[in-house]
Amino acid sequence: MQNKLTPRFLLIGLILIWGLWSLWPTFKLQTLSDNDKNILEEQGELRNLESKAIKQGLDLKGGMYIALEVDIPTLIENIAINKDQKLTSVFESIRNEILQSPETDFFTSFSNFIDQKNVKLSRYYYDYGSNSNDIIDGLKTEAEDAINRVLEILQNRIDQFGVAEPTIQKQGTQRIIVELAGVQNSERARALLESTALLEFYLVKDVTTTNDFMIKIDQILKKDKSLTGVVKEPEPSSNENKSDTDEDEAVSVSDLFGGASDANSENDSTVVDQDMFAERPFSSLLRNLGNSIGVPEKNAFAIKQMIDKPEIRDRLASIGANFLFGHKAEEYVLNDGSVEKMYTLYLLDDQAELTGGVVEEAKANLGPQGTTSAGQPIVNLSMNSDGARKWAIMTGSNIGRQVAIVLDNKVHMAPNIREKISGGGTLIEGFANIDEAKDIAIVLRAGALPAPVDIVEEKVVGPSLGAESVKRGTQSVLIGLAIVLIFILVYYRTAGSIADFALIWNLVLVLAILASLQATLTLPGIAGLILTVGMSIDANVIIFERIREELDKGKTAKAAIDGGYNRALTTIVDANMTTLIAALVLWQFGTGPIRGFATVLFWGILISMFTAIFVTRTVFNAFVNRKGFKKLNI
Repeated sequence: MQNKLTPRFLLIGLILIWGLWSLWPTFKLQTLSDNDKNILEEQGELRNLESKAIKQGLDLKGGMYIALEVDIPTLIENIAINKDQKLTSVFESIRNEILQSPETDFFTSFSNFIDQKNVKLSRYYYDYGSNSNDIIDGLKTEAEDAINRVLEILQNRIDQFGVAEPTIQKQGTQRIIVELAGVQNSERARALLESTALLEFYLVKDVTTTNDFMIKIDQILKKDKSLTGVVKEPEPSSNENKSDTDEDEAVSVSDLFGGASDANSENDSTVVDQDMFAERPFSSLLRNLGNSIGVPEKNAFAIKQMIDKPEIRDRLASIGANFLFGHKAEEYVLNDGSVEKMYTLYLLDDQAELTGGVVEEAKANLGPQGTTSAGQPIVNLSMNSDGARKWAIMTGSNIGRQVAIVLDNKVHMAPNIREKISGGGTLIEGFANIDEAKDIAIVLRAGALPAPVDIVEEKVVGPSLGAESVKRGTQSVLIGLAIVLIFILVYYRTAGSIADFALIWNLVLVLAILASLQATLTLPGIAGLILTVGMSIDANVIIFERIREELDKGKTAKAAIDGGYNRALTTIVDANMTTLIAALVLWQFGTGPIRGFATVLFWGILISMFTAIFVTRTVFNAFVNRKGFKKLNI
């Protein structure tokens, strides 16, 4: 019998070890002092540790809650072609109705007023169909797309803001909820969210100009005494004669500038030749990617700091240029077969040729037959008349050069100009798949918001309130847990100790899953933990009472345990399944803290069922099968 139980105990032990391993980053982060956090930040390890720990929600950490609303009436009105007083009166009526009844659905009201005033939609929206129903369906799709564009802009800007685990989600048809945990600068956050995303088109400097300027940067930085001595000394070697590779030493980003790298890598240094770094402190940290400049992810912070030095900025201004990074790091295969993530660095003209205000549409498609891009994912870009004229002049006079598409000071791509482009129509190709093309199309369309986005609700949760919530929440969990553990131990004796073990095991696993899912723990989530404690004990109480009834019938301990578990199984499953369904509904339709509560409750119920049915039974069977066992105390 013991041999049969060994695999079950092995499984339980492995799961418990995984749970403790998953919770270790959270425990380590909570026990760090401010000084320890600063040290880890300089080493580039703090962000990596935070990414593995359980996140704290707005109500626990403090921060900002902001509700934004997209003006759908203005969006639909701006889309219309050949607007007249008749159509304007329709939108005025809709706005008055919404003002009186804020819950009014725009498209329902729009359809009603169109019928009342006998307006022919095809006159204003012929691009969306020929009959009213098709047009309204097309406008609904356009409104949804506008929300997605706003979400893209917000996500892009919040990522730059440096907020860990922000919550950005749609609420209803035209409202967006943003939660920024840990943010206290409300004015900066408000300006960040309300401003329009900046889309710009820059010409890329030619290769010769770029190379010459990099040489000048190296010459300037050679004289910078702050960069001397940053190459780490080689480790003592037993060999009297050094090999050529001994000259390759690690240059630390933290040593260079005393700050943290943007990369999540645990090692913030790269290996370069000592003499090379002394002669070329800037270009030695870069990689040659053919016609492009590669910046290893771990070196991005150092390169940014070098570029931002006043003497480098002055030299950039003198040649009318500026450095910008690619929007994301991509993997490149090096000559030695290794793979390294790098950003692309571009030297651009300091003045934009065009801004996103000229973009009218960007659509992802497959290339038409008979062209070089046939069957390949592409993006078709169209501009207004003014943009088309400027675009034609710019492309016609710069054939062979690259033009960078820049959103929020990050280069998304830099295609070559093959020929003069008239009419404002531009084809962008070279995408890996259609999904990538769709993402770029969304980014391009996000340059100019089609409708105003207003902050309709805003509140700030102070860090002191969050700290108090954490303190009181932790106290409630510990006090409730202690009372339950003591009661169950006293009332059920030996069986109670098994239930206590299962309960602690249950809580560890719930928190471990939250950490693994990178979920955010909120105050309602703590309430979910407390409820999980009750549900877990409830299942054990049902089992223990059934076992008692079997023992009262004169059955042996082994037979009573088997009978008790069999009789209790249906009751436990039925009771917990109803709670699981409720948790799923809350998660699907809830927002913010409600979802946090639902997540904790869902996993807590699943794990409590597993511990009650599998873990405790395994322990019971091992207990009654041991040598010298005589009586089950329950």
